[in-house]
Amino acid sequence: MISRSAAGRIPDVIPLDGSAALSREVVGNKGFGVNAMRAHGLPVPPAFCVSTNACARWFDDPVATMEAIWPDVLAEIGRLEDETSRTFGAGPRPLLVSVRSGAAQSMPGMLDTVLNLGINDAVEKAMAQEFSESFARDTHERFRRMYRSIVLADDHADVPDDPHRQLRDAIQAVFKSWNGDRAVTYRRHHGLNDIAGTAVVVQAMVFGNRDTKSGTGVLFTRDPRTGANTPFGEWLAGGQGEDVVSGTVDVEPISALAQQLPSVYDELMRAARSLEELTRDVQDIEFTVEDSKLWLLQTRRAKRSAQAAVRLALAFRREGLIDDVQALSRVTPDDVRTLLMPALQPETRLAATLLASGLAASPGVATGRAYTDVDEAIDAAERDEDVILVRTATSPDDVAGMLAARGIVTETGGATSHAAVVSRELGRPSVVGCGRGVAEALDGKLITVDGNEGEVREGVLELTAWSEDDSPDLKELTEIAYRHSALRAGAPGDTPLVTMLTAIQRTQEGDTP
Repeated sequence: MISRSAAGRIPDVIPLDGSAALSREVVGNKGFGVNAMRAHGLPVPPAFCVSTNACARWFDDPVATMEAIWPDVLAEIGRLEDETSRTFGAGPRPLLVSVRSGAAQSMPGMLDTVLNLGINDAVEKAMAQEFSESFARDTHERFRRMYRSIVLADDHADVPDDPHRQLRDAIQAVFKSWNGDRAVTYRRHHGLNDIAGTAVVVQAMVFGNRDTKSGTGVLFTRDPRTGANTPFGEWLAGGQGEDVVSGTVDVEPISALAQQLPSVYDELMRAARSLEELTRDVQDIEFTVEDSKLWLLQTRRAKRSAQAAVRLALAFRREGLIDDVQALSRVTPDDVRTLLMPALQPETRLAATLLASGLAASPGVATGRAYTDVDEAIDAAERDEDVILVRTATSPDDVAGMLAARGIVTETGGATSHAAVVSRELGRPSVVGCGRGVAEALDGKLITVDGNEGEVREGVLELTAWSEDDSPDLKELTEIAYRHSALRAGAPGDTPLVTMLTAIQRTQEGDTP
């Protein structure tokens, strides 16, 4: 088991081969998941990580840090070469890698990633001979586009041919993204520590863009919108992972994989069940299929809506996977407050003009004026306007606008796009994939976003308040909480359940209720 060096120091470069007995705080959330999956024999491309400790030192002294870790990075690249029987940055069987962020706590889309690294003109030719010219050309173009954007910050700059320089600079770019505006804004909103830094996961590439029997997707082991015990996700034949999460490419439901590649789908479902039993929680799994071969790239605790948080906590408790206290710890007071927010009654909804419809990505109802420009949305929110952010598709750079908005609407994207995932985490009602031209059509209008029905209606519609007694799930959770909390009365405006959850979770954190 890899834990510490002979001198007792945690190593800076760590193989994620199933032997890394280190915490998420060291190897990052992504690295932790990769290592766990490898330990349980699941199909995961070989990988290693550069630790969060190295990232923290890099900010103090970038040159010395890179010099110190570089020999170990090269040694781990050699191990990836051995495992894949490929050569990094050279033919006839080239090895390409992904270089991805890995904060201790998942920060979806907030940090940087570079895919297909290690390619140059000579490698493209070797890949064309091994596979096809179109695949090699597409892979090279994807790399150049991403490397220019993430590493060089210049869409017209020359990309270096030397694969080792590509790798070295990409690792530093991922480190640097820890202090990028969007990452800082995200951590501030969630009260996360700025000091920890990000790990960097370097993983052998597998290619969803290789041929007609390849693709990529995201699978949630249960529905993160509603909490239903059904697999939920999206599949894109012939694509790579960034295509799915960007929300700029039309995707298919995960059931399409079952129709196109049934044996791969069955294997994915078995892996999903294993991971859920292992973690005792709903998992968000990123996967790639290369020439009918399934590869799992990462797994993490799924972001979920407030409604799903309550239903999933109760479901896992009923199934005997977690106990009462664990169930209570998975529902925050803010989850309950969100569920008790006023809702839209059917007769009110149907009487209003339907302006757009799409996928109900994050439940809830929000009203306000539609803004398509992020800066204008932020300014309006600062004037105490109720803002609805309407975009073609959101990107990580839009996070400040998403935080300012009460609801989110996009023209493109699916249920696992950036807009959908972040909306659920932030508790913002969201409707995605409403179609081209919607942003222009809605801009400036007063609208109501119904994240339960997947609709955008005209006007600021009247909402009706709810109580804990209106929800069977909240009633059940309240009964459980009564058995574990002596408190019954709380702050003005808080319900008994909110009060008890606050007291229970403070006790678990070691605070005085």
